Amino acid sequence: MASTASEIIAFMVSISGWVLVSSTLPTDYWKVSTIDGTVITTATYWANLWKTCVTDSTGVSNCKDFPSMLALDGYIQACRGLMIAAVSLGFFGSIFALFGMKCTKVGGSDKAKAKIACLAGIVFILSGLCSMTGCSLYANKITTEFFDPLFVEQKMAYAYNGATSAMSSRTKYHGGEDFKTTHPSKQFDKNAYV
Repeated sequence: MASTASEIIAFMVSISGWVLVSSTLPTDYWKVSTIDGTVITTATYWANLWKTCVTDSTGVSNCKDFPSMLALDGYIQACRGLMIAAVSLGFFGSIFALFGMKCTKVGGSDKAKAKIACLAGIVFILSGLCSMTGCSLYANKITTEFFDPLFVEQKMAYAYNGATSAMSSRTKYHGGEDFKTTHPSKQFDKNAYV
């Protein structure tokens, strides 16, 4: 009885994982970038594996589907393939798991059911690896673009003037000599404190 309960719990957990991976595929907000003014947000750029959109401060969205698969960046093609493979493998893994459970009448003898259940576990592991690799690849590309100072797409055009402090803007008198701090070095760019 305990093995049947553990099989059912494992089956429900694996099905819920497959549903969560399936729900991330059409999610809109894989990448979000906001360009804002002093008071109001001017525009929000967001993209997923299928389209890119812009929403202005009034809430009006303008979306553009990616026109051709051959014109896409390589990482988007790889992420699409990995996520679709993860969903497909998860579907077949759930079918194999259903046939391999001891509480079902399909699947043959207990020895055959054990082999089918083992196959379902391997397929679920492959599905998880595909989804994890696809999401990690996309996140790595976003992070690399964000910290690349030469990548200027959807970045603010502000110049970094260095951090100012109360000491740098004042002149103090210490022991007979005039002490004035100079402007800090510009070794950090605008993403230094992110």
